[in-house]
Amino acid sequence: MNKKPPPLRVLFAGTPEFALPPLQALIDEGCDLVAVLTQPDRPAGRGKHLRASPVKQLALENGLEVLQPESLKANGWLDKLASLQPDLMVVVAYGLMIPTRLLDLPRLGCWNIHASLLPRWRGAAPIHRAIEAGDEQTGVCIMKVEPALDTGPVYHCLSTPVGSLDTAGTLHDRLSAMGAQALKHCINLAINDELPQPQAQNDAEAIYARKLSKAEAELDWNEPAEVLQRKVRAFNPWPVAWCELGGQRLRIWQAEVTDDVPGCKPGEVIVDHQSLIVGTVEKSLKILEIQRAGGQRMTVEQFLNAHDPQNW
Repeated sequence: MNKKPPPLRVLFAGTPEFALPPLQALIDEGCDLVAVLTQPDRPAGRGKHLRASPVKQLALENGLEVLQPESLKANGWLDKLASLQPDLMVVVAYGLMIPTRLLDLPRLGCWNIHASLLPRWRGAAPIHRAIEAGDEQTGVCIMKVEPALDTGPVYHCLSTPVGSLDTAGTLHDRLSAMGAQALKHCINLAINDELPQPQAQNDAEAIYARKLSKAEAELDWNEPAEVLQRKVRAFNPWPVAWCELGGQRLRIWQAEVTDDVPGCKPGEVIVDHQSLIVGTVEKSLKILEIQRAGGQRMTVEQFLNAHDPQNW
């Protein structure tokens, strides 16, 4: 009778909600989670009270040891982690630099779940940039971490279409679940000594997914409506596309491309039968969901019922 292999000793590092399904997958697969690294509690909300990360909350619910260093290079943290003798380290949106010594510590190295089909969209905002660029496909990769940003060889990928209604929020949730699925696949291969050699990335095809900023979420009506609609989707739920119409700053949560309105110039607003349409350099953008500064998110019909455009 074949002896069952021992569970992998895994050191997990992650912080936001995106990391929750992968952490749950490791728990479900019976891995020996020697510790969970997550960022220190941060002030949040109007009261700026300290709040534990989503990963910390899940780890504590499952009785796992939680470690929260400000830096992995300080105060003997590397020696502490070395004493745990992990077989594998898994990193999912952790947010702190991983020292090379720690990358080399586990016998299986350090794996990262990256939310793109590498080498496309290396960097901080791959989900948003894929939508903004109009990519038809995206996915997740299990990558071996190297010191350089997202350059490591890839063990396994899963892909998904980018739907015409997908936002960064919906795609985030789908890719998070897919990341857990891909991680389970690789964990089972590793347990049975069947993990293949990872495949090197083609650096010539790499594109950098720069970090998001609030300033770039402003809609420029001198761009085509299709470009603006992708921005609306890419920046939902953060930082949220915005514009100034009628002297008001408005957040645009949802919009669709519509045919040109005759004579409608870029930035010109047309209100017609409870519709709000803005001219662009190519076609027009029909606003579907909107929010005033300090107000509630609402449909355009609700917005127009509450705010007469003649008084803008």
